[in-house]
Amino acid sequence: MTDYEVSVQQLNDLLLDGNGEFCRPIKDFNEVYPRILLGNESVATNVNRLQQLRVTHILNVAEGDSLMHVNTCVEYYMDTGIIYHGIPAIDTDYFNLSVYFEECADFIAQALAYKEDTGKVYVHCQKGYSRSAAVVIAYLMLRHKLGVRAALATVREKREIGPNDGFLCQLCQLNDRLEREGKL
Repeated sequence: MTDYEVSVQQLNDLLLDGNGEFCRPIKDFNEVYPRILLGNESVATNVNRLQQLRVTHILNVAEGDSLMHVNTCVEYYMDTGIIYHGIPAIDTDYFNLSVYFEECADFIAQALAYKEDTGKVYVHCQKGYSRSAAVVIAYLMLRHKLGVRAALATVREKREIGPNDGFLCQLCQLNDRLEREGKL
């Protein structure tokens, strides 16, 4: 079976632990790909910790002030040297996160090219589990030509993740499109 034929159920199967359970992240963040840190809001709101980690860019995939969001913005990181970008995503099956895949991939690529390849990007949502994991997977697909299964496995190997089924479906659709266009 090719990545072109991947289903949401197959992706969910890759996310399960040895006991057939979904796991919540153990750590506040993990480096899931060189210089890409995926994590939760506690690190994102701790400027001293971000500076210790040498983070140059923040991608908040939960921008907003409701209970499902992390209320940071450009002003929050003013005078820190950290470049901020926010996406007002909601962690529901029906939210169309795919409209932000290219924008997020561009921002991550920009961060990794920053200051002669010394930039680090902290990608987060509330828990670093669904929204932010989905955009990092999309980045790996779009910029590193990984199929959806390989991209998901790359991130899952480093962090417990669980994008919702709507996001997994959107990643499958991205995979199908990239496969059709010969970009995988």
